[in-house]
Amino acid sequence: MKINELKSTLTSNTKRKRVGRGSGSGLGKTAGRGYNGQKSRSGVAIKGFEGGQMPLYRRLPKRGFKNIFSKKIQSINFNQIKHIVKKYKIDTDEIKETILFEKKIFNKSKGLLKLLDVGELSYPIIIEVSYASKKAIKKVEKIGGKVNLIKVL
Repeated sequence: MKINELKSTLTSNTKRKRVGRGSGSGLGKTAGRGYNGQKSRSGVAIKGFEGGQMPLYRRLPKRGFKNIFSKKIQSINFNQIKHIVKKYKIDTDEIKETILFEKKIFNKSKGLLKLLDVGELSYPIIIEVSYASKKAIKKVEKIGGKVNLIKVL
């Protein structure tokens, strides 16, 4: 198929409506707006207006809140570490948060990493992350590894 053999879609060929250009066009005089009233005039913006009735967005209850001090944190666990070491051939004594971000294993914009106690480890590792749970630190140290926590300001 060549570019000159492509058929255009019906919407790409439609011309725009030229309103208010004489009665012969079918959209003359009132330009399709009907007679009188607020909506027939220019400069009308009544998005949530309901004719004096309390608008829906004000009738419904507001729930919850957005914590402006919340930190973005993504989790990493022992199962993921095993998979990462195997797939990306990372040395077990240099698993660092910065390396994981550089190799695009984790996305930095989604937050800093927290090590969680999920899964089993069969070999000692030295890992450097921003956060870690107490159980995860205990498990790593029990095997003979070490968890270095990065000072986050």
